Amino acid sequence: MNRIWASWRNQYIKNISRQEGCFFCTMIQETEDEKNLILGRFHHVFIVLNKFPYTNGHLMVVPYLHMANLCQLSPEANAELIMMTKNAVEWLKDALHPEGFNIGMNLGKAAGAGLEDHLHMHIVPRWTGDSNFMSTLAETRVISESLRDSYNGIKKAMK
Repeated sequence: MNRIWASWRNQYIKNISRQEGCFFCTMIQETEDEKNLILGRFHHVFIVLNKFPYTNGHLMVVPYLHMANLCQLSPEANAELIMMTKNAVEWLKDALHPEGFNIGMNLGKAAGAGLEDHLHMHIVPRWTGDSNFMSTLAETRVISESLRDSYNGIKKAMK
């Protein structure tokens, strides 16, 4: 049997099990946007790079309001959520040149939400071949760019 060591995943596992409260609410109260991988703060939402990405450049657009119910978003927050999702797609195109995108929300535990109580939109850049045998057989993702390099490239595209 082959083993692939992904020791970096241990940080994720330990953080999830020890995390008290909402990590989105915690990070928006802090002022260290670069450390928290926050790419931009807007009126109703902020954009953050996923620390445990599915692929390079995996972003989330997150309302400031802590809520799980999409129907509770104000019309203004809803409009900004969609507008910033569209903008993020363009920034990712400029920065990373993906061949496609997965965009969506996981609402509720049964839908796969890792954080059920604070809704957020995922934007996942995709490339032909990024879902190769590593994911299928070994349940392992290969991320070819560091978070810091992704962050810097996307920040540059946002200007």
